Amino acid sequence: MTAIAPTGHGDAIGPGGVRGGRGVELCLLVGAVLIAVYGYVAVGLARDGAVPPDAARYGAGLGLLALLAHLTVRLCARYADPLLLPIAVLLNGLGLVLIYRLDLETPADRAAPTQLVWSTLGVALFIAVVAALRDHRALQRYAYVCGAAALLLLAVPILFPEVNGARIWIRVGPLSFQPGEFAKVLLAVFFAAYLAANRDALAARGHRGHRDLDALPGADGGPRGRMRLPPGRVLGPVVTIWLVSVGVLVLERDLGTSLLFFGMFVIVLYAATGRASWVAVGLLLASAGAFAVGSVEPHVHGRVEDWLHPFASIEAGRGPGQLAQSLFAFAAGGMLGTGLGRGDSVLIGFAAKSDFILATAGEELGLVGLTALFLLYALFVARGYRTALALRDPFGRLLATGLATVPALQVFVIAGGVMGLIPLTGMAMPFLAQGGSSVVTNWIIVALLVRVSDSARAPDPPPTLTGAPAHAVGRAEARR
Repeated sequence: MTAIAPTGHGDAIGPGGVRGGRGVELCLLVGAVLIAVYGYVAVGLARDGAVPPDAARYGAGLGLLALLAHLTVRLCARYADPLLLPIAVLLNGLGLVLIYRLDLETPADRAAPTQLVWSTLGVALFIAVVAALRDHRALQRYAYVCGAAALLLLAVPILFPEVNGARIWIRVGPLSFQPGEFAKVLLAVFFAAYLAANRDALAARGHRGHRDLDALPGADGGPRGRMRLPPGRVLGPVVTIWLVSVGVLVLERDLGTSLLFFGMFVIVLYAATGRASWVAVGLLLASAGAFAVGSVEPHVHGRVEDWLHPFASIEAGRGPGQLAQSLFAFAAGGMLGTGLGRGDSVLIGFAAKSDFILATAGEELGLVGLTALFLLYALFVARGYRTALALRDPFGRLLATGLATVPALQVFVIAGGVMGLIPLTGMAMPFLAQGGSSVVTNWIIVALLVRVSDSARAPDPPPTLTGAPAHAVGRAEARR
């Protein structure tokens, strides 16, 4: 029996020479906390010429949360990817800095303290998920429960009044949250489980009863090669997901959620089947639904018009709108930015801390800082996809793909919207933007990716006297 040997760096080396990476993770966490504290101090120096009096408390609080999360990973997921947690901590810390910086312009509407509370809750849920979920495959048993719960969460906001033109909020007294944020995690689990169970039928070229017919030669003597669809019982959920995404867009006027859900499903479907035709079909369905709703639904149509003519309000003498102000902020930032605390992105208005917080980063950190942020997101997504490639079980592979796709699509549609590349969607930038539901959900996604990456990176257990464990046999078969 091969023992796991400790190293001098706090890592564990398994039989295959795989390092746990916990020492690397701890060093990166220290750097992430220091960068966030430096940003907090820089804002205070720029605005008041002095270090904020609570800078030490902010650093200690963020450091304590990072340490608790690290200890949980060290104890419960020792082989997890060492980059996932530090990237999340750094992005969350920078988000708190940007929100605090905007709070200085709106003292009557302070969001940073509330965001810190939500971040603490998110880390607490991260710890709970990593500690309680010891095997990601256990989620596969609850696939249809997750699917039903996600649809319920999507439908509930229809019963509540609209906020800023969309019905995506549930408000009970002073409390409010976006159930769609939690639905994306549940749908990722459902998609992974469903497609893992039906990938062969979806990858096939048609009904079994037609195979002999299609094998007959065509008019030119070659095979007919007629394109066939999967059976209706397999194809039905695909069409249902498209209809649900369009329904969300129509009833809740939420373009971003619809694009996110349908895009995630199409990407996971492609990962499960390897058929590019599904991507083409998905793009056609998404384009058809978006065009139809954008043509008849006033709220969505208005966003399309703002995207096509961002400076129309200036030409009409009404002053710049939010998108125009966002473009001005990016232009003012230039290559190196104006410096933290020295921009004017607060002129964007009520969405400066949420939908358009990326404009603050672009103005005050410049193109260099904005590129660094995008690279952080890209690295996080890449590590998620790398985890998917390393996994042997189909459910885990598709789950990691779906979870990594969520922030990838969010960053794409948000950055594209505030930069005027695509119509605005009203989604929250992961970890950066104000929003309790968003930050909590993103921490759950990090926890699930940590758990899945632990399974992907863990060395195979040694065989016993009676033979290898079942999951070790599965891994051996996957290698062959």
